[in-house]
Amino acid sequence: MHIAVVSHHRLPVKGYGGTERIVVALVRGLAELGHRVTLIAQPGTRIPQATVLEVPAAKLRNPAFDLGPLLPNDADIAHAHFPVRRLPSGPPFLQTIHGNLKAGEAVPPHAVFLSKNHATRHGSNAFVYNGLHPDEFVFQAKKHDYDFWIGRLHSAKGYQWAIEGAKRTNRRLMLAGGWRPIFSTRIRFVGEIDGKKKAELLAGARCLWMPALWDEPFGLATIEALFSGTPVLATKRGALPEVLTNDVGALCDTLDEMVEASRTIASRKPEACRAHAERYFTHRAMAEGYVRMYQGLCKTGELPEGAATPWVKKEE
Repeated sequence: MHIAVVSHHRLPVKGYGGTERIVVALVRGLAELGHRVTLIAQPGTRIPQATVLEVPAAKLRNPAFDLGPLLPNDADIAHAHFPVRRLPSGPPFLQTIHGNLKAGEAVPPHAVFLSKNHATRHGSNAFVYNGLHPDEFVFQAKKHDYDFWIGRLHSAKGYQWAIEGAKRTNRRLMLAGGWRPIFSTRIRFVGEIDGKKKAELLAGARCLWMPALWDEPFGLATIEALFSGTPVLATKRGALPEVLTNDVGALCDTLDEMVEASRTIASRKPEACRAHAERYFTHRAMAEGYVRMYQGLCKTGELPEGAATPWVKKEE
């Protein structure tokens, strides 16, 4: 297939850029599967696996802008990674919703979500799990004596639970994020990190704290940790039960449960964590999921139902 992928960012991203990294991973996965990709994105975009069409950010971010004239005439499908309220002219079109829509906000047409939970909460059953390239991460079986947390330092991300858990268990905790609260001596703030520094901290951590206090659409840091051989201590919010099993993490309802689970979280084998991510959440697995969406939309005009991880099906 010839797939037109549309992003309103410059790629690859500098800094963390979760959504942008997913777009790059998808392009790489589609190319590895033998598909041809045209990437429509901001000037300066350079992705070897795609033919790049540079478009000014002001146009791409304009809600009234019609993408149709930009799409290659021979494209089989167009796939945007930002909300498009009006279907463009040209080939069949779908769009990935990377966040939670606001209450009462209309779902854009032909929307694909990031997990079964994410889709269900928006009245849909079309979803594809995120995936990343395993080579981005450093696998490390021997862990250091610290726990790790990364994300926006926002109450919804639950960083306060990670701090409180570290205090209760008297463990070292490293936090990575965009601004600095006041910490005790055993809590170390490392600021915004990406690339090699993030990979090293993820690989060396005894566990990743993922105490989400909102419904995570997916939880990208979860699979980043698993690729690094690092188990995840998480709440049961949003998509996290679809990503984690007891072999690679612990799912909890309360802070007390997380504190208790943290005492045994290191019993999970790093090799099992890496194998889990490689089985379900690679860039190729994500690309295969989207190709299934593309083919279904081209054939029937409707998006097919997403394929949930096996342990989710068993619970139904």
